Amino acid sequence: MKNKSLKIIPIGGLGEVGRNMMIYEYDDDIIIVDCGLMFPNNDMLGVDYIIPDFQYLRNNREKIRGIIFTHGHEDHIGAVNYFLEEFNVPIYATPLTMGLIKVKLGKASLNKDVSLHTVQAGNQIRVGKFKIDFFHVCHSIPDSVGLGIETPEGLIVQSGDYKFDHTPVDNWPTDYAKLVEFSKRGVLALIADSTNSTRPGWTPSEQVVSEALDKVFAQAKERIIVASFASLVSRMQQVVNAAKKYNRKIAFVGTSMVENAKIAQKLGFLTIDEDQKISIEEALHLPDEKVAIMCTGAQGEPTSILGRLSRGTQRQFDIKEGDTVVLSSKVIPGNEEAVYSTINDLFRRGANVIYEQIAPVHVSGHGSQEDIKLLLHLTRPKYFIPAYGELRQMKQSAILAMQTGIPERHIAVVEDGQSITFKNNKMRMGDIKPISMVFVDGSGVGDIGPDEMRDRELLSKDGIILVHVILNKHDGSLVINPEVVSRGFTSTKEADGLFNRARNTIINTVKRNPTNLEKDITKTLSGFIYRETRRRPTIMVTVSNI
Repeated sequence: MKNKSLKIIPIGGLGEVGRNMMIYEYDDDIIIVDCGLMFPNNDMLGVDYIIPDFQYLRNNREKIRGIIFTHGHEDHIGAVNYFLEEFNVPIYATPLTMGLIKVKLGKASLNKDVSLHTVQAGNQIRVGKFKIDFFHVCHSIPDSVGLGIETPEGLIVQSGDYKFDHTPVDNWPTDYAKLVEFSKRGVLALIADSTNSTRPGWTPSEQVVSEALDKVFAQAKERIIVASFASLVSRMQQVVNAAKKYNRKIAFVGTSMVENAKIAQKLGFLTIDEDQKISIEEALHLPDEKVAIMCTGAQGEPTSILGRLSRGTQRQFDIKEGDTVVLSSKVIPGNEEAVYSTINDLFRRGANVIYEQIAPVHVSGHGSQEDIKLLLHLTRPKYFIPAYGELRQMKQSAILAMQTGIPERHIAVVEDGQSITFKNNKMRMGDIKPISMVFVDGSGVGDIGPDEMRDRELLSKDGIILVHVILNKHDGSLVINPEVVSRGFTSTKEADGLFNRARNTIINTVKRNPTNLEKDITKTLSGFIYRETRRRPTIMVTVSNI
Protein backbone atom coordinates (compact mmCIF):
# COMPACT_ATOMS: atom_id res chain seq x y z
CA MET A 1 0.00 0.00 0.00
CA LYS A 2 2.98 2.34 0.48
CA ASN A 3 3.34 3.32 -3.18
CA LYS A 4 -0.37 3.52 -3.95
CA SER A 5 -2.25 6.80 -4.30
CA LEU A 6 -5.54 8.12 -5.61
CA LYS A 7 -5.27 9.71 -9.03
CA ILE A 8 -8.00 12.01 -10.40
CA ILE A 9 -7.78 12.91 -14.09
CA PRO A 10 -10.20 15.34 -15.79
CA ILE A 11 -10.66 14.22 -19.40
CA GLY A 12 -13.20 16.94 -20.21
CA GLY A 13 -15.15 19.78 -18.62
CA LEU A 14 -12.32 21.61 -16.86
CA GLY A 15 -11.30 24.70 -18.77
CA GLU A 16 -14.30 24.38 -21.10
CA VAL A 17 -18.08 24.16 -21.00
CA GLY A 18 -19.15 20.64 -21.93
CA ARG A 19 -17.80 17.13 -22.69
CA ASN A 20 -17.62 16.43 -18.96
CA MET A 21 -15.65 13.33 -17.99
CA MET A 22 -13.66 12.54 -14.84
CA ILE A 23 -11.45 9.52 -14.10
CA TYR A 24 -10.75 8.18 -10.61
CA GLU A 25 -7.88 5.69 -10.45
CA TYR A 26 -6.54 3.72 -7.51
CA ASP A 27 -4.15 0.80 -8.01
CA ASP A 28 -5.76 -1.44 -10.68
CA ASP A 29 -9.23 0.12 -10.51
CA ILE A 30 -10.66 2.97 -12.57
CA ILE A 31 -14.15 4.44 -12.37
CA ILE A 32 -15.42 7.13 -14.73
CA VAL A 33 -17.92 9.88 -13.96
CA ASP A 34 -19.95 11.15 -16.95
CA CYS A 35 -19.22 11.10 -20.67
CA GLY A 36 -20.61 14.20 -22.36
CA LEU A 37 -20.28 16.16 -25.56
CA MET A 38 -19.50 19.81 -26.23
CA PHE A 39 -20.91 22.12 -28.88
CA PRO A 40 -18.36 23.54 -31.36
CA ASN A 41 -17.24 27.16 -31.52
CA ASN A 42 -18.25 29.29 -34.49
CA ASP A 43 -14.82 28.81 -36.08
CA MET A 44 -15.11 24.99 -36.02
CA LEU A 45 -16.71 24.87 -39.43
CA GLY A 46 -18.77 21.78 -40.24
CA VAL A 47 -18.21 20.16 -36.83
CA ASP A 48 -21.35 18.76 -35.19
CA TYR A 49 -19.92 18.41 -31.70
CA ILE A 50 -16.81 17.44 -29.72
CA ILE A 51 -16.42 14.37 -27.51
CA PRO A 52 -13.82 13.38 -24.88
CA ASP A 53 -10.48 11.90 -25.87
CA PHE A 54 -10.53 8.24 -24.76
CA GLN A 55 -6.81 7.57 -25.35
CA TYR A 56 -5.87 7.27 -21.67
CA LEU A 57 -8.73 4.84 -21.16
CA ARG A 58 -7.65 2.81 -24.20
CA ASN A 59 -4.23 2.46 -22.61
CA ASN A 60 -5.81 1.31 -19.32
CA ARG A 61 -8.96 -0.47 -20.48
CA GLU A 62 -8.37 -3.54 -18.28
CA LYS A 63 -8.63 -1.33 -15.17
CA ILE A 64 -12.06 0.19 -15.93
CA ARG A 65 -14.70 -1.08 -13.50
CA GLY A 66 -17.66 1.10 -14.46
CA ILE A 67 -19.00 4.47 -15.60
CA ILE A 68 -21.34 6.55 -13.43
CA PHE A 69 -23.62 9.33 -14.66
CA THR A 70 -24.80 12.31 -12.62
CA HIS A 71 -27.72 13.40 -14.84
CA GLY A 72 -29.16 13.24 -18.34
CA HIS A 73 -27.99 16.42 -20.06
CA GLU A 74 -26.01 16.08 -23.28
CA ASP A 75 -22.86 17.59 -21.81
CA HIS A 76 -22.83 14.66 -19.35
CA ILE A 77 -24.25 11.70 -21.35
CA GLY A 78 -23.97 12.82 -24.98
CA ALA A 79 -20.88 10.75 -25.86
CA VAL A 80 -21.93 7.51 -24.13
CA ASN A 81 -22.65 5.72 -27.41
CA TYR A 82 -19.15 6.53 -28.73
CA PHE A 83 -17.65 5.31 -25.45
CA LEU A 84 -19.56 2.02 -25.57
CA GLU A 85 -18.45 1.36 -29.13
CA GLU A 86 -14.96 0.86 -27.66
CA PHE A 87 -15.54 -0.20 -24.05
CA ASN A 88 -17.98 -2.66 -22.56
CA VAL A 89 -18.21 -1.73 -18.87
CA PRO A 90 -21.13 -1.49 -16.41
CA ILE A 91 -23.18 1.71 -16.43
CA TYR A 92 -24.71 3.20 -13.26
CA ALA A 93 -27.37 5.92 -13.42
CA THR A 94 -30.65 7.03 -11.85
CA PRO A 95 -33.92 6.02 -13.57
CA LEU A 96 -34.49 9.08 -15.79
CA THR A 97 -30.81 9.37 -16.71
CA MET A 98 -30.75 5.66 -17.56
CA GLY A 99 -33.89 6.07 -19.66
CA LEU A 100 -32.28 8.87 -21.68
CA ILE A 101 -29.10 6.82 -22.07
CA LYS A 102 -31.16 3.89 -23.42
CA VAL A 103 -32.72 6.23 -25.99
CA LYS A 104 -29.23 7.23 -27.17
CA LEU A 105 -28.05 3.63 -27.30
CA GLY A 106 -31.15 2.66 -29.26
CA LYS A 107 -30.42 5.35 -31.84
CA ALA A 108 -26.80 4.22 -32.11
CA SER A 109 -27.91 0.59 -32.69
CA LEU A 110 -25.02 -0.83 -30.66
CA ASN A 111 -24.67 -4.55 -31.33
CA LYS A 112 -23.48 -5.54 -27.87
CA ASP A 113 -25.00 -6.35 -24.51
CA VAL A 114 -24.38 -3.49 -22.10
CA SER A 115 -24.59 -4.00 -18.34
CA LEU A 116 -27.02 -1.31 -17.14
CA HIS A 117 -27.55 -0.74 -13.41
CA THR A 118 -30.30 1.64 -12.31
CA VAL A 119 -29.69 3.27 -8.93
CA GLN A 120 -31.74 5.68 -6.83
CA ALA A 121 -30.66 8.86 -5.08
CA GLY A 122 -29.80 7.72 -1.57
CA ASN A 123 -28.33 4.40 -2.72
CA GLN A 124 -24.77 3.30 -2.07
CA ILE A 125 -22.85 0.96 -4.39
CA ARG A 126 -19.35 -0.52 -4.48
CA VAL A 127 -17.40 -0.47 -7.74
CA GLY A 128 -13.89 -1.90 -7.45
CA LYS A 129 -12.14 -0.19 -4.55
CA PHE A 130 -14.61 2.69 -4.58
CA LYS A 131 -17.79 3.04 -2.52
CA ILE A 132 -20.20 5.58 -4.04
CA ASP A 133 -23.10 7.41 -2.39
CA PHE A 134 -25.67 8.96 -4.74
CA PHE A 135 -27.31 12.12 -3.30
CA HIS A 136 -30.05 14.16 -4.93
CA VAL A 137 -29.33 17.67 -6.21
CA CYS A 138 -31.62 20.25 -7.81
CA HIS A 139 -30.85 20.98 -11.44
CA SER A 140 -32.84 21.81 -14.57
CA ILE A 141 -33.50 18.12 -15.22
CA PRO A 142 -35.07 15.76 -12.66
CA ASP A 143 -33.27 12.82 -11.06
CA SER A 144 -29.91 14.61 -10.91
CA VAL A 145 -27.35 13.44 -8.37
CA GLY A 146 -24.00 14.32 -6.92
CA LEU A 147 -21.56 11.66 -5.75
CA GLY A 148 -19.80 10.91 -2.50
CA ILE A 149 -16.88 8.71 -3.58
CA GLU A 150 -15.21 6.88 -0.71
CA THR A 151 -11.68 5.97 -1.78
CA PRO A 152 -8.82 4.28 0.12
CA GLU A 153 -7.34 7.79 0.53
CA GLY A 154 -10.51 9.52 1.74
CA LEU A 155 -13.93 10.88 0.73
CA ILE A 156 -14.24 12.86 -2.51
CA VAL A 157 -17.51 14.72 -3.16
CA GLN A 158 -18.30 15.50 -6.80
CA SER A 159 -21.27 17.85 -6.97
CA GLY A 160 -22.54 17.25 -10.49
CA ASP A 161 -24.55 20.20 -11.83
CA TYR A 162 -26.52 21.65 -8.93
CA LYS A 163 -28.24 24.61 -7.33
CA PHE A 164 -30.08 25.11 -4.04
CA ASP A 165 -33.73 25.54 -5.08
CA HIS A 166 -36.27 25.63 -2.24
CA THR A 167 -39.24 25.45 -4.64
CA PRO A 168 -38.21 23.05 -7.44
CA VAL A 169 -40.72 21.96 -10.05
CA ASP A 170 -40.68 18.36 -8.77
CA ASN A 171 -40.75 19.41 -5.06
CA TRP A 172 -37.50 17.49 -4.49
CA PRO A 173 -34.87 19.81 -3.02
CA THR A 174 -31.12 19.15 -2.81
CA ASP A 175 -30.21 16.65 -0.07
CA TYR A 176 -28.78 19.00 2.56
CA ALA A 177 -28.70 16.23 5.18
CA LYS A 178 -26.39 14.05 3.05
CA LEU A 179 -24.00 16.94 2.53
CA VAL A 180 -23.83 17.52 6.28
CA GLU A 181 -23.26 13.79 6.80
CA PHE A 182 -20.32 13.94 4.38
CA SER A 183 -18.93 16.84 6.39
CA LYS A 184 -19.11 14.79 9.59
CA ARG A 185 -17.32 11.89 7.87
CA GLY A 186 -14.65 14.30 6.67
CA VAL A 187 -14.43 15.44 3.04
CA LEU A 188 -10.91 15.16 1.65
CA ALA A 189 -11.79 17.10 -1.52
CA LEU A 190 -14.81 18.76 -3.11
CA ILE A 191 -15.04 18.84 -6.91
CA ALA A 192 -17.79 21.33 -7.71
CA ASP A 193 -19.65 23.05 -10.53
CA SER A 194 -18.21 26.49 -11.40
CA THR A 195 -20.47 27.41 -14.33
CA ASN A 196 -22.15 30.36 -12.57
CA SER A 197 -19.29 31.38 -10.27
CA THR A 198 -19.19 34.85 -11.84
CA ARG A 199 -22.87 35.51 -11.04
CA PRO A 200 -23.47 37.21 -7.67
CA GLY A 201 -26.25 36.13 -5.33
CA TRP A 202 -28.36 32.98 -5.56
CA THR A 203 -29.60 31.29 -8.71
CA PRO A 204 -33.36 31.93 -8.92
CA SER A 205 -35.83 29.13 -8.34
CA GLU A 206 -37.49 27.28 -11.20
CA GLN A 207 -40.71 28.78 -9.81
CA VAL A 208 -39.73 32.04 -11.55
CA VAL A 209 -40.07 30.29 -14.92
CA SER A 210 -43.52 28.93 -14.04
CA GLU A 211 -44.67 32.48 -13.30
CA ALA A 212 -43.18 33.81 -16.54
CA LEU A 213 -44.77 31.04 -18.61
CA ASP A 214 -48.10 31.69 -16.91
CA LYS A 215 -47.90 35.31 -18.04
CA VAL A 216 -47.02 34.26 -21.62
CA PHE A 217 -49.94 31.81 -21.80
CA ALA A 218 -52.35 34.38 -20.33
CA GLN A 219 -51.46 37.01 -22.93
CA ALA A 220 -50.91 34.97 -26.12
CA LYS A 221 -53.84 35.08 -28.55
CA GLU A 222 -52.63 32.55 -31.13
CA ARG A 223 -50.35 29.47 -31.06
CA ILE A 224 -47.58 29.18 -28.49
CA ILE A 225 -44.33 27.45 -29.52
CA VAL A 226 -41.80 26.77 -26.75
CA ALA A 227 -38.28 25.75 -27.74
CA SER A 228 -35.93 24.14 -25.26
CA PHE A 229 -33.45 21.29 -24.86
CA ALA A 230 -34.98 17.87 -25.46
CA SER A 231 -33.58 16.75 -22.11
CA LEU A 232 -35.03 19.66 -20.11
CA VAL A 233 -37.83 17.56 -18.60
CA SER A 234 -38.55 20.08 -15.82
CA ARG A 235 -39.37 22.67 -18.46
CA MET A 236 -41.64 20.19 -20.24
CA GLN A 237 -43.64 19.83 -17.05
CA GLN A 238 -43.90 23.61 -16.61
CA VAL A 239 -45.17 24.05 -20.18
CA VAL A 240 -47.65 21.19 -19.72
CA ASN A 241 -48.95 22.80 -16.51
CA ALA A 242 -49.38 26.21 -18.16
CA ALA A 243 -51.08 24.68 -21.20
CA LYS A 244 -53.52 22.79 -19.00
CA LYS A 245 -54.38 25.90 -16.98
CA TYR A 246 -55.21 27.86 -20.14
CA ASN A 247 -57.06 25.01 -21.85
CA ARG A 248 -54.51 24.32 -24.56
CA LYS A 249 -53.55 20.95 -26.01
CA ILE A 250 -49.82 20.27 -26.26
CA ALA A 251 -47.82 18.63 -29.04
CA PHE A 252 -44.17 17.61 -28.74
CA VAL A 253 -42.26 17.93 -32.03
CA GLY A 254 -38.89 16.48 -33.01
CA THR A 255 -37.64 12.93 -32.55
CA SER A 256 -35.54 13.59 -29.44
CA MET A 257 -38.22 15.74 -27.79
CA VAL A 258 -40.93 13.12 -28.43
CA GLU A 259 -38.77 10.22 -27.21
CA ASN A 260 -37.59 12.02 -24.09
CA ALA A 261 -41.12 13.10 -23.19
CA LYS A 262 -42.28 9.52 -23.62
CA ILE A 263 -39.57 8.04 -21.38
CA ALA A 264 -40.03 10.79 -18.75
CA GLN A 265 -43.78 10.15 -18.70
CA LYS A 266 -43.28 6.40 -18.45
CA LEU A 267 -40.93 6.81 -15.47
CA GLY A 268 -43.21 9.28 -13.70
CA PHE A 269 -41.06 12.39 -14.16
CA LEU A 270 -43.58 14.04 -16.53
CA THR A 271 -47.26 14.15 -15.58
CA ILE A 272 -49.67 14.88 -18.42
CA ASP A 273 -53.28 13.92 -19.07
CA GLU A 274 -53.59 11.63 -22.07
CA ASP A 275 -56.34 13.77 -23.62
CA GLN A 276 -54.11 16.86 -23.34
CA LYS A 277 -51.20 15.44 -25.37
CA ILE A 278 -51.78 15.38 -29.13
CA SER A 279 -49.72 14.87 -32.28
CA ILE A 280 -48.56 17.79 -34.38
CA GLU A 281 -50.95 16.66 -37.12
CA GLU A 282 -53.87 16.99 -34.72
CA ALA A 283 -52.59 20.34 -33.46
CA LEU A 284 -52.63 21.81 -36.96
CA HIS A 285 -56.37 21.15 -37.23
CA LEU A 286 -57.29 22.83 -33.93
CA PRO A 287 -57.96 26.57 -33.43
CA ASP A 288 -54.64 28.36 -32.85
CA GLU A 289 -55.71 29.59 -29.41
CA LYS A 290 -56.11 25.97 -28.28
CA VAL A 291 -52.59 24.84 -29.21
CA ALA A 292 -49.17 24.77 -27.54
CA ILE A 293 -46.16 23.18 -29.26
CA MET A 294 -42.88 22.21 -27.64
CA CYS A 295 -39.83 21.62 -29.82
CA THR A 296 -36.05 21.73 -30.00
CA GLY A 297 -33.89 24.55 -31.37
CA ALA A 298 -33.39 27.10 -28.60
CA GLN A 299 -29.65 27.13 -29.46
CA GLY A 300 -30.28 28.17 -33.07
CA GLU A 301 -29.23 24.79 -34.48
CA PRO A 302 -29.94 25.02 -38.24
CA THR A 303 -31.33 21.46 -38.49
CA SER A 304 -33.56 21.73 -35.40
CA ILE A 305 -37.33 22.26 -35.58
CA LEU A 306 -37.10 25.94 -34.60
CA GLY A 307 -34.13 26.52 -36.91
CA ARG A 308 -36.15 25.20 -39.87
CA LEU A 309 -39.25 27.15 -38.81
CA SER A 310 -37.23 30.38 -38.77
CA ARG A 311 -36.17 29.77 -42.40
CA GLY A 312 -39.48 28.40 -43.62
CA THR A 313 -38.09 24.92 -44.36
CA GLN A 314 -39.92 22.88 -41.71
CA ARG A 315 -41.89 20.21 -43.54
CA GLN A 316 -44.89 19.80 -41.23
CA PHE A 317 -45.86 23.41 -40.47
CA ASP A 318 -44.79 27.07 -40.73
CA ILE A 319 -44.62 30.08 -38.46
CA LYS A 320 -47.79 32.14 -38.75
CA GLU A 321 -48.41 35.83 -38.10
CA GLY A 322 -49.27 36.18 -34.41
CA ASP A 323 -47.51 33.02 -33.16
CA THR A 324 -45.74 33.44 -29.81
CA VAL A 325 -42.34 31.72 -29.75
CA VAL A 326 -40.57 31.21 -26.42
CA LEU A 327 -36.86 30.31 -26.26
CA SER A 328 -36.59 28.69 -22.85
CA SER A 329 -32.90 27.91 -22.36
CA LYS A 330 -29.63 29.65 -21.68
CA VAL A 331 -27.53 30.49 -24.74
CA ILE A 332 -24.46 28.26 -24.70
CA PRO A 333 -21.25 30.30 -25.15
CA GLY A 334 -20.36 30.31 -28.84
CA ASN A 335 -23.98 29.91 -29.98
CA GLU A 336 -24.98 33.58 -29.60
CA GLU A 337 -24.76 34.40 -33.30
CA ALA A 338 -26.91 31.42 -34.34
CA VAL A 339 -29.51 32.09 -31.63
CA TYR A 340 -29.92 35.79 -32.42
CA SER A 341 -30.07 35.06 -36.14
CA THR A 342 -32.90 32.59 -35.47
CA ILE A 343 -34.73 35.17 -33.31
CA ASN A 344 -34.44 37.80 -36.06
CA ASP A 345 -35.73 35.40 -38.70
CA LEU A 346 -38.71 34.47 -36.49
CA PHE A 347 -39.59 38.15 -36.08
CA ARG A 348 -39.43 38.57 -39.87
CA ARG A 349 -41.98 35.79 -40.23
CA GLY A 350 -44.41 37.59 -37.93
CA ALA A 351 -43.81 35.80 -34.65
CA ASN A 352 -43.64 37.44 -31.24
CA VAL A 353 -40.39 36.06 -29.77
CA ILE A 354 -39.75 35.92 -26.03
CA TYR A 355 -36.28 34.99 -24.77
CA GLU A 356 -34.18 35.14 -21.61
CA GLN A 357 -33.00 38.74 -21.98
CA ILE A 358 -36.53 40.18 -22.07
CA ALA A 359 -38.46 37.82 -19.76
CA PRO A 360 -37.47 35.20 -17.13
CA VAL A 361 -38.55 32.26 -19.31
CA HIS A 362 -35.39 30.44 -18.31
CA VAL A 363 -33.33 30.25 -15.15
CA SER A 364 -30.03 28.49 -14.83
CA GLY A 365 -29.74 25.07 -13.29
CA HIS A 366 -26.30 25.97 -11.94
CA GLY A 367 -25.52 27.49 -8.57
CA SER A 368 -24.39 31.13 -8.40
CA GLN A 369 -21.87 32.58 -5.94
CA GLU A 370 -23.98 32.15 -2.80
CA ASP A 371 -24.95 28.58 -3.80
CA ILE A 372 -21.27 27.73 -4.23
CA LYS A 373 -20.35 29.20 -0.85
CA LEU A 374 -23.19 27.29 0.82
CA LEU A 375 -21.97 24.01 -0.68
CA LEU A 376 -18.48 24.73 0.61
CA HIS A 377 -19.82 25.50 4.09
CA LEU A 378 -22.00 22.37 4.16
CA THR A 379 -19.24 19.97 3.09
CA ARG A 380 -16.21 21.72 4.69
CA PRO A 381 -13.64 20.04 2.42
CA LYS A 382 -9.92 20.05 3.12
CA TYR A 383 -9.18 20.56 -0.59
CA PHE A 384 -11.22 22.16 -3.36
CA ILE A 385 -11.12 21.50 -7.12
CA PRO A 386 -13.33 23.80 -9.26
CA ALA A 387 -14.88 22.00 -12.24
CA TYR A 388 -17.42 22.38 -15.07
CA GLY A 389 -16.39 25.69 -16.57
CA GLU A 390 -13.95 27.84 -18.44
CA LEU A 391 -10.72 28.83 -16.72
CA ARG A 392 -12.12 32.26 -15.76
CA GLN A 393 -15.09 30.62 -14.05
CA MET A 394 -12.93 28.11 -12.19
CA LYS A 395 -10.61 30.92 -11.04
CA GLN A 396 -13.59 32.82 -9.65
CA SER A 397 -14.80 29.66 -7.93
CA ALA A 398 -11.37 29.41 -6.27
CA ILE A 399 -11.73 32.99 -4.99
CA LEU A 400 -15.11 32.10 -3.46
CA ALA A 401 -13.53 29.08 -1.76
CA MET A 402 -10.81 31.29 -0.25
CA GLN A 403 -13.52 33.63 1.03
CA THR A 404 -15.02 30.70 2.94
CA GLY A 405 -11.69 29.96 4.61
CA ILE A 406 -10.01 27.37 2.38
CA PRO A 407 -6.28 28.16 2.02
CA GLU A 408 -5.11 28.96 -1.51
CA ARG A 409 -2.56 26.13 -1.34
CA HIS A 410 -5.49 23.71 -0.83
CA ILE A 411 -7.20 24.75 -4.08
CA ALA A 412 -6.34 23.18 -7.43
CA VAL A 413 -7.46 25.08 -10.52
CA VAL A 414 -6.55 22.67 -13.31
CA GLU A 415 -7.56 22.00 -16.89
CA ASP A 416 -8.21 18.82 -18.84
CA GLY A 417 -5.37 16.32 -18.66
CA GLN A 418 -3.75 17.62 -15.47
CA SER A 419 -3.85 14.74 -13.00
CA ILE A 420 -4.18 15.32 -9.26
CA THR A 421 -2.97 12.77 -6.74
CA PHE A 422 -3.92 12.23 -3.10
CA LYS A 423 -1.77 10.28 -0.69
CA ASN A 424 -1.60 10.35 3.10
CA ASN A 425 -4.24 13.09 3.24
CA LYS A 426 -2.21 15.39 0.99
CA MET A 427 -2.87 16.70 -2.53
CA ARG A 428 -0.26 17.31 -5.20
CA MET A 429 -0.19 17.83 -8.94
CA GLY A 430 0.58 14.71 -10.97
CA ASP A 431 1.68 14.31 -14.57
CA ILE A 432 -0.18 15.86 -17.50
CA LYS A 433 -1.98 13.51 -19.89
CA PRO A 434 -2.23 14.71 -23.52
CA ILE A 435 -5.87 15.50 -24.31
CA SER A 436 -7.04 16.11 -27.88
CA MET A 437 -10.17 17.63 -29.35
CA VAL A 438 -12.12 14.74 -30.92
CA PHE A 439 -14.42 16.22 -33.55
CA VAL A 440 -17.58 14.50 -34.72
CA ASP A 441 -18.43 15.49 -38.29
CA GLY A 442 -21.38 13.55 -39.70
CA SER A 443 -20.49 9.88 -39.33
CA GLY A 444 -16.80 10.65 -38.93
CA VAL A 445 -15.35 10.53 -35.41
CA GLY A 446 -11.84 11.88 -34.86
CA ASP A 447 -10.91 11.92 -38.55
CA ILE A 448 -10.97 15.71 -38.56
CA GLY A 449 -8.06 17.33 -36.76
CA PRO A 450 -6.44 20.77 -36.33
CA ASP A 451 -4.95 20.71 -39.83
CA GLU A 452 -8.33 20.07 -41.44
CA MET A 453 -9.96 22.76 -39.28
CA ARG A 454 -7.26 25.19 -40.37
CA ASP A 455 -7.92 24.29 -44.02
CA ARG A 456 -11.65 24.86 -43.56
CA GLU A 457 -10.98 28.25 -42.01
CA LEU A 458 -8.74 29.25 -44.90
CA LEU A 459 -11.30 28.08 -47.45
CA SER A 460 -14.02 30.07 -45.69
CA LYS A 461 -11.94 33.26 -45.80
CA ASP A 462 -10.48 33.49 -49.31
CA GLY A 463 -11.97 30.56 -51.23
CA ILE A 464 -10.20 28.05 -53.45
CA ILE A 465 -8.62 28.04 -56.92
CA LEU A 466 -8.41 24.72 -58.76
CA VAL A 467 -5.84 24.26 -61.54
CA HIS A 468 -5.74 21.28 -63.88
CA VAL A 469 -2.77 20.83 -66.22
CA ILE A 470 -2.73 18.15 -68.98
CA LEU A 471 0.70 17.21 -70.36
CA ASN A 472 1.94 15.05 -73.19
CA LYS A 473 3.52 12.09 -71.38
CA HIS A 474 6.27 11.76 -74.02
CA ASP A 475 7.71 15.29 -74.14
CA GLY A 476 6.02 17.02 -71.17
CA SER A 477 4.44 19.71 -73.33
CA LEU A 478 0.99 21.15 -72.68
CA VAL A 479 -1.78 19.37 -74.57
CA ILE A 480 -4.31 22.18 -74.01
CA ASN A 481 -4.30 25.44 -72.04
CA PRO A 482 -4.45 24.93 -68.25
CA GLU A 483 -7.94 24.90 -66.74
CA VAL A 484 -8.42 27.39 -63.87
CA VAL A 485 -11.64 27.59 -61.86
CA SER A 486 -12.48 28.99 -58.44
CA ARG A 487 -15.09 28.74 -55.69
CA GLY A 488 -15.67 31.44 -53.11
CA PHE A 489 -12.82 33.57 -54.47
CA THR A 490 -14.28 36.12 -56.88
CA SER A 491 -17.15 36.58 -59.31
CA THR A 492 -16.97 34.94 -62.75
CA LYS A 493 -16.88 38.31 -64.48
CA GLU A 494 -13.92 39.56 -62.42
CA ALA A 495 -12.15 36.21 -62.71
CA ASP A 496 -12.04 36.10 -66.51
CA GLY A 497 -9.22 38.60 -67.02
CA LEU A 498 -7.34 37.53 -63.89
CA PHE A 499 -7.41 33.85 -64.80
CA ASN A 500 -6.32 34.53 -68.39
CA ARG A 501 -3.16 36.16 -66.99
CA ALA A 502 -2.85 33.33 -64.46
CA ARG A 503 -2.82 30.79 -67.31
CA ASN A 504 0.15 32.58 -68.87
CA THR A 505 1.96 32.30 -65.51
CA ILE A 506 1.20 28.58 -65.38
CA ILE A 507 2.32 28.03 -69.02
CA ASN A 508 5.64 29.78 -68.33
CA THR A 509 6.12 27.59 -65.22
CA VAL A 510 5.50 24.40 -67.26
CA LYS A 511 8.02 25.53 -69.88
CA ARG A 512 10.71 25.76 -67.18
CA ASN A 513 10.19 22.00 -66.67
CA PRO A 514 10.64 21.98 -62.85
CA THR A 515 11.22 18.71 -60.97
CA ASN A 516 8.06 19.18 -58.85
CA LEU A 517 5.58 20.81 -61.22
CA GLU A 518 2.57 20.82 -58.86
CA LYS A 519 4.53 22.50 -56.06
CA ASP A 520 6.14 25.02 -58.43
CA ILE A 521 2.82 26.00 -60.03
CA THR A 522 1.24 26.42 -56.59
CA LYS A 523 4.08 28.66 -55.38
CA THR A 524 4.21 30.78 -58.57
CA LEU A 525 0.45 31.14 -58.86
CA SER A 526 0.08 32.00 -55.18
CA GLY A 527 2.56 34.86 -55.58
CA PHE A 528 0.80 36.09 -58.74
CA ILE A 529 -2.68 36.03 -57.11
CA TYR A 530 -1.43 37.87 -54.02
CA ARG A 531 0.24 40.59 -56.11
CA GLU A 532 -2.93 41.07 -58.12
CA THR A 533 -5.55 40.83 -55.36
CA ARG A 534 -3.80 40.96 -51.94
CA ARG A 535 -5.64 37.73 -51.10
CA ARG A 536 -4.41 34.23 -50.36
CA PRO A 537 -6.92 31.63 -51.56
CA THR A 538 -6.18 27.94 -51.20
CA ILE A 539 -4.64 26.69 -54.47
CA MET A 540 -4.90 23.06 -55.53
CA VAL A 541 -3.03 21.84 -58.62
CA THR A 542 -3.49 18.50 -60.39
CA VAL A 543 -1.34 17.30 -63.30
CA SER A 544 -2.40 14.58 -65.76
CA ASN A 545 -0.21 12.90 -68.38
CA ILE A 546 -1.78 11.52 -71.56
